[in-house]
Amino acid sequence: MKAAFVNEKKENIALVYSEETKAHLETLFAFYDGIYSKSEAHLLQDVECIFSTWGFPVFTEEEIKNYFPNLKVVFYGAGSVQFFARPFLNCGIAVVSAWMANSVPVIEYTVSQIILANKGFFLANRMCRSPSGRDEAYRHFKSFSGNFGTKVGLLGLGAIGAGVAQRLKEYALHVYAYDPFVTQEKAKSLQVQMVSLPEIFENCQTVSNHIANIPQTVGMLDYALFSRMKKNATFINTGRGAQVVEEDLVRALKEEPARSAVLDVTWPEPCEDAHPFYSMKNVFLTPHIAGSSGEECKRMGQYMEEEAQRYLNGKNLNYQVTLKMLETMA
Repeated sequence: MKAAFVNEKKENIALVYSEETKAHLETLFAFYDGIYSKSEAHLLQDVECIFSTWGFPVFTEEEIKNYFPNLKVVFYGAGSVQFFARPFLNCGIAVVSAWMANSVPVIEYTVSQIILANKGFFLANRMCRSPSGRDEAYRHFKSFSGNFGTKVGLLGLGAIGAGVAQRLKEYALHVYAYDPFVTQEKAKSLQVQMVSLPEIFENCQTVSNHIANIPQTVGMLDYALFSRMKKNATFINTGRGAQVVEEDLVRALKEEPARSAVLDVTWPEPCEDAHPFYSMKNVFLTPHIAGSSGEECKRMGQYMEEEAQRYLNGKNLNYQVTLKMLETMA
């Protein structure tokens, strides 16, 4: 089958597809030479399989039909496909994503933040930046119950939320979760207790957001929820910032300065220059680092290589995306 790498940023192909992965793919497919941008897509009339990752261009249905009349499948070596998948799916072209591979580092990162948050790490660390703050930091730490019998709340049990729940089985925690699309059978298998959003914010020491980034969820986390947080609770967001009404989070954090927010994402990214988050001592910002980075990115290319081999052998694909899935996935 004829295959091609298509991407606007050629360096991203090397970041995700290792030399070993590319060499193996070249034994499975007849590749066009090089990496093709959208402006060169008209040269791929015979292509049947496209491989890509972050930097994949967006195509309309008309462009897909004109540029890729023989295309059968897109292997996307990265996470969310929301921005490009629908036109391909509407044209009957399969889309496969490395969302599960990209979820692995986010799961690892989130679990680490939850465990630290339950010890009061974040504000204690900031308080300890001067000798006089050590006693204050210790008093803050002593207000936490640690990681034995502590209630943790997960918002969303998609690939990442479910993966976090699975990892948290290793700890003696009570895990609450909110996800209207999850069955009781899945909740039982993950050993989580399904409750309402207000119950999570009222009862949990740490709340972690993994809600799908779709129009229906924009602004769903507001003051009515943040104001219910415990006086020393932590809100973690490694998902997307659009679900959070940020001025409401700011208000709740100012009302109870022992609360904290650990935000790997905001909306927009980055925050505006004068945003309160930059100056608040109980807000901890990172530049969207939870996902795959460095050598972790090679995992996504490896997943696509394995899916491509399944495709050629006529086996069921593990990570094929459907239009129905796009309704609830990130």
